[in-house]
Amino acid sequence: MLRIHAIRRVRCALRWPYAALRDGLGSPRSLAATLALLLALAFGGTLSASEATPTPPFQPPLADPPSYETWFLAQTYGNTSGAYRARNRTYSAGQGIHFGLDFSTRCGTPVLAIGDGTVYAIDGPFGSAPHTVVIAHPNGYFSLYGHLRVRTTHLQIGQEVKAGDVVGESGDSVDEVRCDMSPHLHLEIRTDGMTAAVNPIPLIDAPWWDDASLGLSFSQPTFEVDLEAPRRWQSLYDQPSIRFGGYLLNDYLQPWPR
Repeated sequence: MLRIHAIRRVRCALRWPYAALRDGLGSPRSLAATLALLLALAFGGTLSASEATPTPPFQPPLADPPSYETWFLAQTYGNTSGAYRARNRTYSAGQGIHFGLDFSTRCGTPVLAIGDGTVYAIDGPFGSAPHTVVIAHPNGYFSLYGHLRVRTTHLQIGQEVKAGDVVGESGDSVDEVRCDMSPHLHLEIRTDGMTAAVNPIPLIDAPWWDDASLGLSFSQPTFEVDLEAPRRWQSLYDQPSIRFGGYLLNDYLQPWPR
């Protein structure tokens, strides 16, 4: 009898999130949080909303919310189709995947520290030209800010920074002088003393499901498909961590697109 009542409670609780998903209201992330909370309540649990979806530890590296006038994701982290095409060249050191996030934004946009930490490196030995900054965070992560327009001079190695402090300004990976060919910020989150990289998406509290944040990345197939395992690594959140210098993760026999 208790089980029947619990099932009835779940059915009632599911009406709102189902209708929201049907009508296109709310994000998948918020709906998932609602569903987890309602299931816990239906079965007599005490799970809170914050426990169902813990707040990511980092904030976005750009101050404005996503829009076509501010920033959008030009390329996400992971097994992107663009990285696959350059897996033996540009991304060979990162096991064949794009090991950061590319925020398309105007050249000269202030770049912010995503969390509290200490300046670990400036312009090397890690980085994405022309200039980079690396911050070591107390939780064991490192954040790398690449393709900065000019060398950061107001920071020194060992200096403490707070989340939201300006660490540089966005630049261009193709034309650093005119800064109008491919202006964007390249952001990485690394671990293990900078020898490995992880997916920043689950670690940054940003509206990834907003159309503006996804930007132009969905104008083509975003992630490369292995036809022998077509569901693997096909979402923003489900992407592999990598170790620099490791073997290629996506050297597929049956790739799509080719």
